[in-house]
Amino acid sequence: MRDKHARAYWKANVRILTILMSVWFFISFVCGILLADFLDNFRFAGFKLGFWIAQQGSIYVFVILILVYLVWMDRLDARYTRDKNKSGQTTDTQEDQA
Repeated sequence: MRDKHARAYWKANVRILTILMSVWFFISFVCGILLADFLDNFRFAGFKLGFWIAQQGSIYVFVILILVYLVWMDRLDARYTRDKNKSGQTTDTQEDQA
């Protein structure tokens, strides 16, 4: 049973990482490099958008993705800890209290 939870947890973790890394790749590489000329037709805060994304936007998105990862993983940990407790297994803190 423990193996089943570990595999499901790891699969969910990899899915979260894949989604967040895809967003980061899209913003930093696709928007910052490949679409920079097209995005330069638009302005953001007085700068060409392609330039702004390459210089500042991708950094902001990266920091936001770190925060999203923290929240998402906290929820995932809580879900699997709750599922683990329902299945009759104890957590480390429960074992320490006994």
